[in-house]
Amino acid sequence: MNFASIEQNYATLPVLMASPLSRGNTVTNKTKRMNLVKLMPIMAMLLVGLITGCSKSADSVYGLNETSDSNLSVDSSENPSDLKSAAILSKNGTLEVVDLGIAGDFAILSKTGVTSVYKSSITGDIGTSPITGAAMVLSCGEVTGNIYSVDAAGPACKITSATRLGIAVLNMQAAYTDAAGRVNPDFLNLGAGNIGGKTLTAGLYKFTSALVIPTDITISGSPTDVWIFQVAGTLNMSSAVRITLAGGAQAKNIFWQTSGAVTIGTTSHFEGIIMSQTGINMKTGASINGRMLAQTAVTLQMNAVTQPK
Repeated sequence: MNFASIEQNYATLPVLMASPLSRGNTVTNKTKRMNLVKLMPIMAMLLVGLITGCSKSADSVYGLNETSDSNLSVDSSENPSDLKSAAILSKNGTLEVVDLGIAGDFAILSKTGVTSVYKSSITGDIGTSPITGAAMVLSCGEVTGNIYSVDAAGPACKITSATRLGIAVLNMQAAYTDAAGRVNPDFLNLGAGNIGGKTLTAGLYKFTSALVIPTDITISGSPTDVWIFQVAGTLNMSSAVRITLAGGAQAKNIFWQTSGAVTIGTTSHFEGIIMSQTGINMKTGASINGRMLAQTAVTLQMNAVTQPK
């Protein structure tokens, strides 16, 4: 029943009710009661129609009518922290890698310097910009690759290329912004920021504060899977802790984006590309299969740094 018919029937209701009562003394009380009893079914039908019409109207306002998109339905049993990401997906539906640009040619790239406590072993290119090459305090024998400087200062084996370094730093900053801007995480604050002992599958991980890795973890997935870790605070890995790759997962597809400083504990081993808005610090004997892209400084203490293949 539509609103028009309801209004029409309501308009006649006072007449129906008033008719038997307007005859004065010629109508007995018994007749009045009989007429009212006859009207009750009509009143009930009108009331049901009114409620039904209002309900349908409300459903339409909140998008709950029968024609609503079934894709918008929510499974109440689903954990909000496990929602699948819609953040920059590739054609096959997987998370897209972060484009590093020229920054991806460096094992270590920083803006304010690279220092090493002898002897570290670095496989891959290193560079710093815009600070002078004098801020790279390490020896040529520690690097299997090129050392780039913005000026004539720095290690004797350096290559001066301010233009290349300038572009690389811009690419590093753009990559950081890309990783930090991904939305709809698959995992939100997993382990309350403590991921020790966990096996991590591909996806977007978001941590709204610091992240700690106190015990060994495994990153498991295929060679084409992508992991992005967004960390709003610091990232601290305890001493003698190891990240292990399984199932074909590759370090070049693992991105750690952090707002705070990154510390890799003594003799620990790290996997993936670190993009820090501040500094990256490796403690004595620690190693990394990945890249360190820091918007401040990188400090080494007898470490092994290998860029991923």
